[in-house]
Amino acid sequence: MYAIVEIAGQQFKVVKDQKVFVHRLQTEEGKQVAFDNVLLIGDGDNVTVGAPAIDGAQVGAKVLKHLKGDKVIVFKKKRRKGYRKKNGHRQSLTEIVIESIAASGAKKAAPAKAEKKVEAKVEVAAPKAVKTEATQDLNSLTVAELKEMAKAKNIEGISSMKKADLIAALS
Repeated sequence: MYAIVEIAGQQFKVVKDQKVFVHRLQTEEGKQVAFDNVLLIGDGDNVTVGAPAIDGAQVGAKVLKHLKGDKVIVFKKKRRKGYRKKNGHRQSLTEIVIESIAASGAKKAAPAKAEKKVEAKVEVAAPKAVKTEATQDLNSLTVAELKEMAKAKNIEGISSMKKADLIAALS
């Protein structure tokens, strides 16, 4: 049984007990990892293709170690111009071993980051929702109208004020 799975932005054809070098994963060494984005599963003559991914399919793996790949030399040159640039690079990699390939019955892992963002947005939105009717009326006015109101109240320095500053001064 083999599967084509997307891991860290790249697609790999994997089989059970295969070692794979992938881009660096944010998981500690020795921990289990599950990949839900399975694009294709082949079991003998039976091939299942997802659109784009297979629902319920999952590939389980274990992180063996984090390492750096071989050095790659990038050399740029333009002839007859004296232009030469030499640069080196070592890619950060993670070595994983594929432990299981489940064709169905696997649950999708809910991203933890999405829940935190939703909570943060709720907290930020609450203070903005408490506005007085006067502030809402001032927001609907133009800058010129706000400046006229500030002149009537004898507020100084209105020529350099922005709309938010004018609203704060008039409130």
